[in-house]
Amino acid sequence: MNLGKYRNIIFYIATIAVFSCLMYFFIIEGQTLEIKENIVTKANTGSSWENFTESFKVNLHHPLALLLAQIVTIILVARLFGWICMKIKQPTVIGEMIAGIVLGPSLVGMYFPEFSAFLFPKESLGNLQFLSQIGLILFMYIVGMELDLSVLRKKAHDAVVISHASIIIPFALGIGLSYFIYQEFAPEGIQFTSFALFIAIAMSITAFPVLARIVQERNLHKTKIGTIVITCAAADDITAWCILATVIAIVKAGSFSGSIFVIVMAILYVFIMIKAVRPFLNRIAESQKGKGFISKALVAIFFLILIISSYATEVIGIHALFGAFMAGAIMPENVKFRNLFIEKIEDVALVLLLPLFFVFTGLRTQIGLLNDSHLWKIGGFIILTAVIGKFVGSALTAKFLKISWKDSLTIGALMNTRGLTELIVLNIGYDLGVLGPELFAMLVIMALFTTFMTGPCLDLINYLFKGKKSMIEDEREDDAKYRVLLSFETAESGSTLLKLADSFTRKMNGNKSVTAMNIAPVDELHAFDIDNYEKEQFENVIETSHDLKLEVTTLFKASTDIENDLTNITNKGNYDLLLIMLGKSMYEGSLLGRLLGFTTKIINPEKLLNTVKGKGNIFNNSPFDDFTLQILDKTNIPVGVLVEKNFKSADKVFVPIFNLSDFYLLEYAKRLINNNNSQIIILDVAGQIRTNIEVKELIRSIEQVAPNHITLYNEKKIEKDFLNSQDLMLISSKSWKNLIDSKSLWLSDIPSTLIISNP
Repeated sequence: MNLGKYRNIIFYIATIAVFSCLMYFFIIEGQTLEIKENIVTKANTGSSWENFTESFKVNLHHPLALLLAQIVTIILVARLFGWICMKIKQPTVIGEMIAGIVLGPSLVGMYFPEFSAFLFPKESLGNLQFLSQIGLILFMYIVGMELDLSVLRKKAHDAVVISHASIIIPFALGIGLSYFIYQEFAPEGIQFTSFALFIAIAMSITAFPVLARIVQERNLHKTKIGTIVITCAAADDITAWCILATVIAIVKAGSFSGSIFVIVMAILYVFIMIKAVRPFLNRIAESQKGKGFISKALVAIFFLILIISSYATEVIGIHALFGAFMAGAIMPENVKFRNLFIEKIEDVALVLLLPLFFVFTGLRTQIGLLNDSHLWKIGGFIILTAVIGKFVGSALTAKFLKISWKDSLTIGALMNTRGLTELIVLNIGYDLGVLGPELFAMLVIMALFTTFMTGPCLDLINYLFKGKKSMIEDEREDDAKYRVLLSFETAESGSTLLKLADSFTRKMNGNKSVTAMNIAPVDELHAFDIDNYEKEQFENVIETSHDLKLEVTTLFKASTDIENDLTNITNKGNYDLLLIMLGKSMYEGSLLGRLLGFTTKIINPEKLLNTVKGKGNIFNNSPFDDFTLQILDKTNIPVGVLVEKNFKSADKVFVPIFNLSDFYLLEYAKRLINNNNSQIIILDVAGQIRTNIEVKELIRSIEQVAPNHITLYNEKKIEKDFLNSQDLMLISSKSWKNLIDSKSLWLSDIPSTLIISNP
């Protein structure tokens, strides 16, 4: 018997046995040390099940368990409403804001009071508020980092007039509005000055983060109008937060004279941050150049700066959020350094903690208080004042500066976006006691309305001022060309797909058009980095196009719905072939993934909806990932899905024909022969080519034009060495599915494979 074979098992069993006996000995001996009269035993008044259920109820109401249940509910509801808004071409932040109101007393609290009282009891709101404040501090830190101060320095003179006009006009209208509503809506004991200043700042805010993402999504970032509006919004943000800090100081002091010391301290704080802290952070960033990562020690330093800055402004009396914004604004301007740092905190701040703020705001928003027509008229008047001040004021100022009406109205519509930033201001006013519940609800509705109207307004402006061709329409110059569109995610995959596109079109000279497209998630882009991001994405593609001497058109788009944007561009662009890479979903093929719609994006509500409606088969193992399936379902042109295995060229191509429906692959084989001199081997798997006169004639015609470039195989068994010798396999989507379903031995040895789907 070979004991060495069982050595580890014997040691494991012996160790468990010896130390179990040792523990048992100490427990028995330890019980003899007990002084019986001092031992307290719990009385069991009921059955074991009753004791368990009682304990379970107590655990359900434990503060930590309750907080975790709240977070789970909030994230799920926020993602659902965010997805709905994304589908109707609205910023996801609107959905998250609506989710907060839905979970509050305005809907769930009104119709499901017991559930609301269980999930959001009053005693738990303090924990929710503090966590949401941490989320806001991190968010304002990101907002500060996203401001490109270098652009402000270079281009502020072009936009400063519009920016300041877009603040002073609504600010003045806000003070005028306060005059009419002060007596009815100002809380008791609040001075008119404090009330008026807060209403004025609420009218003046522009949500820079939301505006930046709308500009990116609509591809305005490269235009002059996009640059102007981003610069305006950035200058607006800085000015508005400085004014807000002053207003908070005045409100807390009770008068301007009483706030002098606070304002002086705030100016001193800003001076120290710019003149002392910023150079220190720049030196740290310089020391990290070229490393591509930030050490934990440096992360700790930057977080300390953030927390100390927030603490300082809170103690001074101008709110911790101003300190967080300032800490972000003075971050080193190195783009890669900022990106590295934003990536470390963005997901936690925006996905986990920020939705807590929306719901906390929703719990404060009691739309039910607006219970008569008079209050709704006041609410409408507030919205009208806000729109006139921001939209009309910005648009007329831009027109005065001799900007076209279309661009002026576009600036007005974008500057009227208030979003999350407005909610932050309103919550500060509520916490300070300046805004009462009724007025707070009206202003929250105003924030939602003005943000929601941005998209439709931009669409209406574009409709009214038709004339210029869109990016997609410009691509439709000559329908006689063979037009290939390749859509890639990474720079490397773009280069690979371009080589494949070249193999299909190389000798077509002026009768071809190749477009390389990259669609990026808008949430992952930052206003200060979008040009660098686009340049990096297309760098390999441009380099490869030069090597191939291939003229390529580049198309970049920021999107909230990549699948739909890709299919829309494909269907409207008059293309003949779309090339994409095969992707992989994290839970693809699993019951969990198919039942609940789980993907790498956490949850896909559309997939869940299709499963419920019966459109998605839970137990159907698709050969494609979810993204590819949507593209294949929605596009009206042939799609080539590349399974990449170190693809270099298409000199040797293998085409298996499994049935009559696969014969369209011969047209693509013919293109490869004509344009790339490819050697094509056709495998007649089912033996149907020999009996089909039409197909035999097609092969003969190819041989006449390019002799010795196409070979017909009838062998039933394909050897591994043969597959390894090929550069590319062309296969139909139906045959690819059969290979996957049958777990074909080919799959481990096949070369790079182009799966062609014919609509």
